Formats: sequence, structure tokens, C-alpha cells
Amino acid sequence: MARRNEEVARLLENIAKLLALTGENPYRIRAYTQAARTLTGISEDVEELHRTGRLIEVPGIGESIAAKVAELLETGRSGYYEELKLQVVDAAAELLDVPGIGPARAKLLYGRLGIASVAELERAAREHRLRSLPGFGATLEERIARESARVQQRTRRLLLGVALPAAEEVVHLLRSNPAVRAIDPAGSIRRMKETIGDIDILVSSERPDAVMDAFTTLPLVKEVLARGPTRSSILIADDLQIDIRVIRPEEYGSALQYFTGSKDHNIALRSVAIGHNWKLSEYGLFDQSGRRIAGDTEERIYRALGMDWIPPELRENRGEIEAARRHQLPHLVELDDIRGDLQTHTDWSDGHDPAERMVEEAIARGYQYLAFTDHSRSLGMAGGLSIDQVRQQRQLIDRLNHQYAPFRVLHGTEVNILPDGDLDYPDEVLAEFDVVTAAVHSAFGQPRERMTARIIRALQNPHVGVLNHPTGRLLLRRTEYEVDVEAMLRAAAANGVTLEVNGQPDRLDLDDVWSRRAREMGVLLACNSDAHSTRQLGHVRYAVATARRGWVEPRGVLNTLPLERLLSHLGRRGRPARAA
Repeated sequence: MARRNEEVARLLENIAKLLALTGENPYRIRAYTQAARTLTGISEDVEELHRTGRLIEVPGIGESIAAKVAELLETGRSGYYEELKLQVVDAAAELLDVPGIGPARAKLLYGRLGIASVAELERAAREHRLRSLPGFGATLEERIARESARVQQRTRRLLLGVALPAAEEVVHLLRSNPAVRAIDPAGSIRRMKETIGDIDILVSSERPDAVMDAFTTLPLVKEVLARGPTRSSILIADDLQIDIRVIRPEEYGSALQYFTGSKDHNIALRSVAIGHNWKLSEYGLFDQSGRRIAGDTEERIYRALGMDWIPPELRENRGEIEAARRHQLPHLVELDDIRGDLQTHTDWSDGHDPAERMVEEAIARGYQYLAFTDHSRSLGMAGGLSIDQVRQQRQLIDRLNHQYAPFRVLHGTEVNILPDGDLDYPDEVLAEFDVVTAAVHSAFGQPRERMTARIIRALQNPHVGVLNHPTGRLLLRRTEYEVDVEAMLRAAAANGVTLEVNGQPDRLDLDDVWSRRAREMGVLLACNSDAHSTRQLGHVRYAVATARRGWVEPRGVLNTLPLERLLSHLGRRGRPARAA
């Protein structure tokens, strides 16, 4: 069966479900259901049938259904399906995503119990409120509770720092399999978005059965959710679902491009192909006669369309296609460009590991320097350092610099910006540090004008070199505080202050959009881990990924500088560098 047939059949099945919810004529519902079954049972490609005008000849495909199929194939969407979704009760439509819940049961659940979401359905099942309904029972109730939880797992957003390691573990385990010719994460993971919907992996192989055998028997598999000839799903620890799709080698590049996205990027790229009178899909780039122009690699597809290969992080339709056609894409910063980390915490404040272990891990990573930026005195909950402790820590750092030379430990602080914009240490103490990073850690609820003035005042202090996690957000938990980021960037530019891109997976702050704006305004960025342990030093990769999404180049990142140039830059902010 041609793979596009499955997509079209799924649309027709969904239309049938929605028609059932609206109380439509059963014969009409059956027509869509039968059409879906027909398309999954024929060997011909539905796209070829449409292109040659033969779709109407397929039994069960009348003019009305053929028109809806054509719209999906040509535009990637169905206006009729979208209209139907608006007509039905949203809650009932959502319940259809749960295996075992059809249109009749969805209407019953909503009508009898007022269940308005999958979360409410799970709760009702676990409270045993379903088993007394007609057609239910204890066994079905238990199944609904289990499947509802899985649906919510599939639909909830994951932090990049959760989804990426899971995907990379699967890729690592499968890469050495002889049936695997190429393997990559796809979707928003490959674009390094800050939160992820689905964990999707693509494999190039001529032996899909062997790939599925290996995937579904991986040691990390908790449960096999589905297995098919070219697509399968597993559940691993923490109930993370991972889906895999096997692609023929000659189509792998086009499939990887298509399933990487973003949707807006793909639409714009297809428009370029249309301008050549060509067609671009997940199966390849084709001319008018149907001859394949490219498809085995992404690079060949972009080259055939007259542009440079576009890094996945840039594929958001924010000007990258135009830049690629002009051969003016930025040379993005890479992890290997990072020479050191300018925000880390030790067990002197709220870090977990002693200074020596942090240094040794940084050296193992190939760094030239590492800044200890333990919290300042007002943050008692985070073990903020008194002025006496600051000077005691400096003695330790001097010993470490002697012991680990030529590696350099920078004595820094993450000084709290107080509600009025004052800093948590007096200027004479700040002047003693190699690097002063500042951050808001309290009074998040200030009005926009006061918060903006507060931060700008801190940026005007000649000792402040870096502003950490500038908007204060915690992904999936806390929105950024009210602040005029544009004004903050102007103040940073005027005062020569670097803004951090924080690599903690629940921060990634600045985000990609503001990182790009900082780049445009000439504001330096620092890609830091904000590590509170040796393991978290690896979080700098997420800061780099976020900066890359913001079109940032190595010259725009402070901690790509070698040690001597870094010390010179920091000295210009009013802190003469101390001798090692």
C-alpha cells in the first residue's frame, strides 16, 4: 500500500466520526468509512490516482469525497474537516482520541456525566464512575483509564532536555544495527525547540521488519504500543512515547526534510518548488513528468531548489529560505566553539558538587575557564554567600588556579538584583570579582515599568558584566515577568553588558526570538549551563541550540573567546583581571 493512502484514509475516518457526533445520516457516515477502507486496501498510490484523474473511478469514491481528498493532497489540510470540528462538542471530539471511545460512547459520556476532557475521563474511570453506564463495565473502565493516561502523555509538551536525551538513546542503540542505513530524530526535536510534542525518529532501511524487531525489543522498552510494517510506537521510562518510521533510502532525505518541519517552512519550500513547476513531498522532489529530481538527501533537495542547505534550527520561515537562496545564511555557533562556562554553582551555595569536581569536569570537556557564580547574600534559601564567605572562596579559587594551571577558575557571583535595582553587594565587593553576573530572583510580580527600570538600573552598574536568565521564565511552570525586553536590550547595548542564554532545560532564557533581536542590536550573548552539578555542565548544549535558533554566530557569544581575550573584555567593564 502506498503510504500516502494511510494519511488520506485517516482523514476520511475522522470525518466519519465527526459526522456521527453531529447525528448525520448513517448512509453518509458509512460512505466515508467505506472509502477509507478502500484506500487502505488498494495498492495504487492515491496521489497518482488524483494526478491522473482516476480517483473518481475507485469504488466508493464519489465526486464529493474525491474533492475532499484532492484538497488534502494539494494543500495539506481539509476545510470540510475543520468546519466539522467546529460544529461538534469539543469535549466529545476530544474523547474520540481515546481507544475504545467511539462517537456513541463519547456522546453518552458527555450527556450523562458532563465529561469535558480526556483528563476528566481518566479521573472518572479511576473513580469507577463509568462501569454503570450502558455498554461499559469494569474491564472497559480499566482500559479507558489506562488509554486516557496515554493520550494525555502523547499530547503533553515535554522539555527539550527530557525529549532529546530519550530520542538520542534510541538512536544510539539502533545506529549500529546492520539494517539501519541512517537514523535521525525528526520534528521539533531536530529543530531544537524549547518544548516538544512528539518524539519521532526516522530510519533509512531496506529491511523495515528487521528495524521493527530491533526497535520493539530494545532494553529500555516498557511496553510496545503498536507495531506495523513501517511504523511502531513504544513506551519507555516515565511513560515517554517514542514513534519510529522506516523510510526507503531513496526517499530518506525528502522524508527527513518533511518530518523535520516546521509546517510554515515546508509550505514556503513547496512554494519554491512550485515556482519551478515541480512538486515537493515527503517522497521526493519531482518534475512535471514525475521524474525524481532529488530525495535521498536533504542537501540535494535544497541544492536543486537553488539554495544552501538550511540548518534545522532555522526552519521556522523567518527569512531562512530567502537567506539560503542568497547564500547568506549565518555561520551558526556550535558547541565546540564554547571555551568555558560563565555561570556555575558549587556546594558553597546551592550547587551539589565541590569546586574541585566542577573544575575537573570542565577540564575534561576541553574548557579553558570556568566561572563560579554562587548566589549572593540575600538569597538565604539558596545558600547565598556573606562577604566573609566570598573572600574565603577567593582563597580556594587561588589555590585551584595554582593547582590546575593553565586552566583558569574565574571568581564570580550571581548577584541578586534587589527590588529597587540595587545590587546585593556593595560596589567595593563587586570590584573584587573576576566576573559579576546579575539576576532577578525575587519580587517577580512588579509592574512592567518598575521591573524594566529595576533591571536597567542594574545594567548601568559598571561592575555588572552579564545579565542572567533575563526574563525569569520557567518553561511549563512560570511565564516571564513583566519587562520591556526591547528597552532591556537597548540598555545592555549602551552599557556593554552581555545577556545570558541559560541552558537549564526549563529556562532557555533568552529565547530564540529575543536572542536574534540581541544579535541584530549588537548585544553579546553568553551560552551558559547554570550548572548546579558536574552533570549539568552539559546543559550548555541547550543554550547553544537556543542561540542557533536565534541565528547567532560564534562572534556573538562571549564565551567563545579564548581566556586572554575574555579577561580583556571583562576588564573593560571596570574589573581589572586578577593574576592567576
